[in-house]
Formats: sequence, C-alpha cells, structure tokens
Amino acid sequence: MRNFKHQHQRPKKSSLVIGRKAVIEAMQTGKQLERIYMQTTVHGEVIDEIKKLADEHLVPINKVPVEKLNNFNVSNHEGCIALISKIQYQDLQSVISFIVDKGETPLFLILDGITDIRNIGGIARSAFCFGVNAIIIPDKGVGALNEDAITTSAGALEQIAVCRVNSLMKAVDDLHLNGIKVYASEMTAEKNISDLDFVAPAAIVMGSEDKGIYPALMKICDEQFKIPMAGDFESLNVSVATGIILYEAMKQRG
Repeated sequence: MRNFKHQHQRPKKSSLVIGRKAVIEAMQTGKQLERIYMQTTVHGEVIDEIKKLADEHLVPINKVPVEKLNNFNVSNHEGCIALISKIQYQDLQSVISFIVDKGETPLFLILDGITDIRNIGGIARSAFCFGVNAIIIPDKGVGALNEDAITTSAGALEQIAVCRVNSLMKAVDDLHLNGIKVYASEMTAEKNISDLDFVAPAAIVMGSEDKGIYPALMKICDEQFKIPMAGDFESLNVSVATGIILYEAMKQRG
C-alpha cells in the first residue's frame, strides 16, 4: 500500500470529455460523468450552462488551476475537462423497488464524507461480499470512484449498485418512506451492534474517520450503535469497521 500514490495513472484520453461544448453535449445526451474539472479563472454564459447542467445531473465540479488541466496532456481543453464515469449510477427509488419486487430484504450502505479512495474501495469489497444491495453516496464530498477506486475494490464497484444523490438527508427520508430503518455508526453510542435488528430492511451510515457523520444526518437516523472493543483505542479504520458491521448484518440474516 505504501507505493499506492506512485501507481496513480493519468486517465486515458478515451475516458475524457475535452472542451466546454463537448462537456455540455455529454450531459445533454445522458453520458454519465464522474466529475468535471474546471479552471478556477473561467467564466461566462457557457460556463454557467455547464454549472447548471452539472447541478441537474449531480456531477461534482472541481475548481482547479490550469496546471491541473494541463497535466491531462490534452490540447484545447478551454479550461474544462470531464471524466467519464466507469460506474453506472442508479436511481435510489428504482433500486429499492427492484429489490422489494424480487422479494429480498433491502440492505443499504450510506457513505458520508469518506474521501480516501482506498477506504471506498475496501468498503465496496466488503459490501459486495456481505450482501449489500447498493451503496449510497452524495454528489459532493466523497472520493472519486475512478480507476484507482475500482482497482482497490477488486472490481466490486462495478458489480454493486451505486446511487449518487444530491442530499443524504433526502436519501434517508426516501429510505424511511420505504420502511427502511437507518442506523448510524458512532463510537460513543450506548447500543452495541449486536443489539440492532438487521433482519428487517436496514441502511447503515458510515462517516469519515476525522469528522464522523454530519450532525443533522445523525439526528434523523433511527438508532446509533458502536462496535464493542477490548482495547481503549481511538477508532477503527472506516473500511475495517464497515466489514465488521456488514458481517454482523449477514450473520443475523442467516
């Protein structure tokens, strides 16, 4: 793992959309984009149109210096390059309906503020192995699900449904409307993980290791729980913690 940064590869040109008009056309024709890299100094009507479309299609925009765009080694980028998504994002309600129609009991994983792609990759592997139906991520404030993330996940990110939403708060509301309880992982919680009922429809929220779960999101969850530990240590790595939680859920479901 120590050499991970050195293994980072520049995206292939075939995975890029280069230039302002091309980025607009890509979104208008329904091409799924991972994110848009936009030069910090650009402005104007076309840029406003890109921002509007990006907002509608839940595509994050990263404001970057021109040097970052030049690093893609392409010409005529006009201060705007988009990365084509390797993940096919799915609509949350459609996924819920599909699972219920199949007669399965929903199990979802919600990622709040987790930016390290190695953690996201590890989480996706556990999610796929332990029967999670879909991973729910926000359109902003989460690590890019790029080639590095997919590689770290050993391909699990391409096998499991991923729902990208513009509000995790609204996503929790949607889950509640569908009769799915939402549990928050919180190391100071009184309840242990084994006290929860994972046999019923459930979603689990995992927060970042440094900031935890957004307080307003925590407030609308049904229960908080912790993983009991023998040693008095600060916290588990989020990917490891997710694996333990999902194993408990799978065990309860038999």
